[in-house]
Parts: sequence; structure tokens; C-alpha cells
Amino acid sequence: QVQLVESGGGLVQAGGSLRLSCVASGRTFNGYAMGWFRRAPGKERAFVASISWSARNIYYVDYAESVKGRFTISRDNAENTVYLQMTNLKPEDTAVYYCNTNPPRESNWGQGTQVTVSS
Repeated sequence: QVQLVESGGGLVQAGGSLRLSCVASGRTFNGYAMGWFRRAPGKERAFVASISWSARNIYYVDYAESVKGRFTISRDNAENTVYLQMTNLKPEDTAVYYCNTNPPRESNWGQGTQVTVSS
């Protein structure tokens, strides 16, 4: 069973940046598309970004409309790590951020990492 551990969250002012990391243990990401998701206060968990699997470093990425142009997803298969670079953060980005396969599996959800953006 894979365990996913997210890190890199914190408190940042609007316009600031953060880089989230997600490390897998137990099994590798190999062969799986991966995604970032977030749960804002009082809302359902929502899709943020995804990245395909590739053995040749040619990836397809997708983003929620609200983060396009501000967030960048990437992966390091050798390190079993997925990243989410977030720039020009807005208060509405405040949420707990999770990584998972894409589509997500219930058994993979970790604790997430809190991102709080102050105005």
C-alpha cells in the first residue's frame, strides 16, 4: 500500500509563493498519473492539477481553471516525488492540499499540508 506524505505548506501573504512536495513510500509512482487536490474551508475536496506518467520525460499536465498560469505541477520519478509550485497566491487558495493518483484512490489520501494565504 502506498503512503503519501505532503509537505511545504505554510502561511504566506497574497502574491507570495510556496512549493509543495509529495513523497510516496511503500510503492512507487511509476505508471501512475498523479494529481494535487485541495479542500478549502467549508468546501468539498477539488482537483487542482495533474501530471501524466511517462517513461520518457514527456508529460501532459492539466490544471483547474482557477490556478492556470500560477501553479506548476512536476514530478521526479527517481525520487518518488511530485511537486506543486504555487505563485501569485491568493486568499482563495487557502486550503489543505493533498496529492493522490489521478484519478484519486480513497486509500491513498494522506494528511495533507495546510496552505494559508493572508490578504
